[in-house]
Amino acid sequence: MKSYLKGALLLGSLFIVGCSSLVEKKESANIIIKNGTVLTMNEKRDIIENGVIVIKNNKIISVGNEDLLKRYSAKKVIDAEDGIIMPGMINTHTHASMSVFRSLADDVPDRLNRYIFPLENKMVSPEMVYLGARHGAAEMALGGVTTMVDMYLFEEDAARAVKEVGLRGVMTQNIIKYPTADGQQKGETLERAIAFVEKYKNDELITPGFGPHAPHTVTKEELLKIKELSEKYNVPVSMHVAETDVEFDRIKKDFKMTPVEYLDSLGLLNERFIAAHNIFVTDSDIELMKKREVGIAHNMVANIKSAKGISPALKMHDKGMRVGLGTDGPMSGNTLDIIGQMGYVAKLHKLDTKDRSALPPKKAVEMATIGGARAIHRENDLGSLEVGKLADVVLIETKSVNMNPIFDPYSALVYSANASNVDTVIVNGKVIVENKKIKTVDLEKNSKELNNFKGKVQKIAETL
Repeated sequence: MKSYLKGALLLGSLFIVGCSSLVEKKESANIIIKNGTVLTMNEKRDIIENGVIVIKNNKIISVGNEDLLKRYSAKKVIDAEDGIIMPGMINTHTHASMSVFRSLADDVPDRLNRYIFPLENKMVSPEMVYLGARHGAAEMALGGVTTMVDMYLFEEDAARAVKEVGLRGVMTQNIIKYPTADGQQKGETLERAIAFVEKYKNDELITPGFGPHAPHTVTKEELLKIKELSEKYNVPVSMHVAETDVEFDRIKKDFKMTPVEYLDSLGLLNERFIAAHNIFVTDSDIELMKKREVGIAHNMVANIKSAKGISPALKMHDKGMRVGLGTDGPMSGNTLDIIGQMGYVAKLHKLDTKDRSALPPKKAVEMATIGGARAIHRENDLGSLEVGKLADVVLIETKSVNMNPIFDPYSALVYSANASNVDTVIVNGKVIVENKKIKTVDLEKNSKELNNFKGKVQKIAETL
């Protein structure tokens, strides 16, 4: 009997050890997201029901169905609860620090010259830029944006804020021929841009670059220098292009070319260039930008709010060009989330073409994700949920009343969802929004600090 018990105990011990060995054989990861509908946005646009995403360090190491749960274990497991798991959205053009001026003089004609430039000259400081960018970056994070393309004054301070929030930022120092708060002397903003690029050129989250304001507001001499420096440092150039009829007419008069042709004549149009707006472009301009692999930032809401027009971005997208979505600054488009842009983009292109089938929801989601990655020339590591790509992932909850029932996840995202449906945001493998709360900054404190500027802004605005 004793020998029998000893044998049984031995077998039991071996069984337990065997089970432990099986558990230990699971591959370790940092984060697993399970039980959601995965919109991969890969080349085939695969959708995985009951999908699983596995993240290790800052990369996606596996994408598939629930069978992956048998293979991997993780320190953190997120239950999507039948939500939509998608790539982080990319805001291809904004001026985040302008959140300080949001809702001011919204419908005033010639607002840029009457309000924006004068306010910036009198108000902008490193502190204001930092607080405004931190507020704007937090808003983007809460709305599911994981990468932003920014252009503003004192951009080094904006980059510091964006990094603190935990977003990925393509940050470009504004360069303009007029005196500004961060550059009173000729060439000062360009020198500031060079110093900024030098400081951040190897940063994990911040990609520094040059932000010439527009073809007619930067000298030819500086544009040529920017082209040279962009090549030297291999960094992006972000610029307003063909945004206004004034710009178009002035370049046409001075150089006998369209703005796009003029920039190409200077050698600026290439795989590092991101063109924002592109409203007043010709068919030959479109062909030229396609040939040069230029990134296109489509800012539908800001453009229609200012009554400038509708960019032919749908035509560009359908030609295979690099089209992403942008919000413009919070003084132009007011909100900074890309979810809110998608519905406008889909609906207004239908109206513009008088075709209900034009720009279906899947295309809008493409522009918000992989299209945005292509626009900033980062499709190899961003924009889709694929093995080896950086772990920028967003979870959209579907329990809210506006999100059910769902027959088509693309339609739900474009026509039903809003920023409040964003539940979880992961950037570079780090959770920065969870249960609809931002984890990296004290948003309430930042809002109070930001509002300290309100009285000063109002006082100056009343004199304009």
